[in-house]
Amino acid sequence: MARVTVEDCIEKVPNRFDLVLLASHRSRNIAAGASLTIDRDNDKTPVVALRELAEETLDMEGLRDSLVNSLQRVITDDDMPEEEEEAPVLAIEHGDAPKPAEMSAEDLLKALQSDRDNDNSSRF
Repeated sequence: MARVTVEDCIEKVPNRFDLVLLASHRSRNIAAGASLTIDRDNDKTPVVALRELAEETLDMEGLRDSLVNSLQRVITDDDMPEEEEEAPVLAIEHGDAPKPAEMSAEDLLKALQSDRDNDNSSRF
């Protein structure tokens, strides 16, 4: 197969949107260093990805799962490594806890007045 057309690939992946997503994902994987399943024949990476899809040399379900995982924004519990454990919470004794800064009544009134008047000059 010298040239790959959409018609060659659409027989294997009926949805054109899926075809574009799978081919672009595979092309990015190849560019990142994934091993090829066919000879490159001096073709560019997107053409190689399309040829792989047309010749069905890839695990399509694995490619789809990889695509979905790469597009997920939320990490599920299944994706978390089991060896990570929550850090133990250290108890702070009374003497170790930082004390809040105390403010005089006059300073508090100035801050409240400046908030009401939208005056930021006397803010802390």
